[in-house]
Amino acid sequence: MLELAGIIILGILAQWVAWKFKIPAILPLILIGLLVGPIAAEFITDDGSKWIEPIWNEREGLFPGESLFYFVSLAISIILFEGGLTLKMAEIKNVGPVITKLISIGSIVTFFGAGIAAHYIFGLSWEISFLFSGLIIVTGPTVITPILRNIPLKKDVSAVLKWEGILIDPIGALVAVLVFEFISVDAGGEFTKTALIEFGKIVLFGATFGFTFAHAMNFIINKKWVPHYLLNVFALAAVLGVFVLSDAFAHESGLLAVVVMGMVLGNSKSPYLKDLLYFKESLSVLLISILFILLAANINYSDLLLIYNWKTAILFAIVVFAVRPLGVFLSTQGSKLKLNEKLFISWVGPRGIVAAGIASLFGLKLARNGVAGAEYITPLVFVIVLGTVLLNATTARLFAKLVGVFLTKSGGILIVGASKVSRLIGHYLESNGRHVVLIDSNQNNINKAKELGLEAINTDIYSQTLIDNIELNDVGYLMALTGNSDINKYAINKFGKQFGENGAFRLVSSSEMADKNNNPKEGLFSHTDDFNSLSEVTRKYPSIQEIEIIDKEHLDDLIKTTNNDKDIIPLFIKDNEGELHIISSYNTEITDVEKGYHLVYLGKPLDVEKVETVQSS
Repeated sequence: MLELAGIIILGILAQWVAWKFKIPAILPLILIGLLVGPIAAEFITDDGSKWIEPIWNEREGLFPGESLFYFVSLAISIILFEGGLTLKMAEIKNVGPVITKLISIGSIVTFFGAGIAAHYIFGLSWEISFLFSGLIIVTGPTVITPILRNIPLKKDVSAVLKWEGILIDPIGALVAVLVFEFISVDAGGEFTKTALIEFGKIVLFGATFGFTFAHAMNFIINKKWVPHYLLNVFALAAVLGVFVLSDAFAHESGLLAVVVMGMVLGNSKSPYLKDLLYFKESLSVLLISILFILLAANINYSDLLLIYNWKTAILFAIVVFAVRPLGVFLSTQGSKLKLNEKLFISWVGPRGIVAAGIASLFGLKLARNGVAGAEYITPLVFVIVLGTVLLNATTARLFAKLVGVFLTKSGGILIVGASKVSRLIGHYLESNGRHVVLIDSNQNNINKAKELGLEAINTDIYSQTLIDNIELNDVGYLMALTGNSDINKYAINKFGKQFGENGAFRLVSSSEMADKNNNPKEGLFSHTDDFNSLSEVTRKYPSIQEIEIIDKEHLDDLIKTTNNDKDIIPLFIKDNEGELHIISSYNTEITDVEKGYHLVYLGKPLDVEKVETVQSS
């Protein structure tokens, strides 16, 4: 009982450390597992026992006999299902051909390049070498996201790395499953007709069960045959059931089945999809915490000594500095990505959860079956995982600056609220070269924003999804434009530091507008205009105007004119280089004005002659 409680406590502690120091959780998890496992047995305890021993013998330990394999299999099935839920076919089309090539050509290059290297460096059989290479194809989002979260990058670069990590997880898992099945036939015998039949059975039953039960589950949920409070646990039971059932018909087809099931459900229009995703994310965090401490603790010190030599360093260098760049450059040939962007993508390729988890599962199974060289699988994959995560976590930011992909100024703008006012302002900003992202919990508003070609995210302002969105790395301005003053204030307090480093603004509330002495420093546009004023002007004059500024006095007259006209609301000052400067309600005194600047405002067109008359009088 003490060991089981200790694993959970240490796992959550590792997750907190990862959050605190902004590193991938897999790093402290595996290090803790190695510490309480092989390191404790070799250097700390007097009797040579581990502090946490997953398997003692056939009858003792946390997971005696085959039970550790079962737990690892079920845990990975849930993790892969959660990954499948995040795969949106529409988004795959949007990220372009580079992603498609990375997960196809890049995977092939990694598979053959790393396999050939492992065979000739360690003298492993071709089967074991290609199992190793199949396992290290994956670059999971759970390790890439913490690394890139605090590196300001162009949206295209972040998107490529993010979607490669998401899409390549199930591909790597499938390749590893298929290679494992080839090896398992006749206990590692030659390629036979039986192996080919097993390959077909895996694909057939895995895809069929995943597709069929996904639609069945979606039908049951939409018919409300399951009460809402049982929805999450029902989905968990369904995933485990599909995994076990598919595996019973075709050995090792369960992993493919749950990935397909997740993909089908993720692309459905079920209104309960968000609930399922949030639950699976929380469950995955707990399972990952337990899983990797167990797997690392289960490694023996003798396994580590197998790879404690120069051969491991050479294999690591070939995988990281030769195979990865070759795959990236072949995949990005003919794309719009620049050389420095290709170099950065080549550098960032940390292996993650799926690689380490399946490696432990398959390595243990093959070693028990007496397959020669199987004892190398788990420690070699763990070295690649730990090495790439540690390398990228410590050098990615520095390398981004070195090759020139680090954005020195975060000019992107996050707009909270996607009402007609926000869409109008967002469209203007986007047309003037700014990266704009709108967020709203109203799907109808999001759909209208997307119809205008704007990037829009359907999310709740109270959720954590925005914090982990690496595609918002170039955002440095925050504008809260909802009709709810509490939400606007909450957005400033929660996201102001992360997304508003250059400025975090919100609309004034009606009470603040009525009180001249209560003008917040983060007030936006005008102290005399709230959401209702903006909405009314947008309804009457749904357009944004520009008027050229002659000098400071001219600007003051324009501002005076807008203050006396409720159908005009000033928004930005546009300088001679096209840069837009947000007008604050708190500080309307703009001193740095030159000829050729423009006042950008919402509302009816200004009569220039009348403005000039006011100026001359």
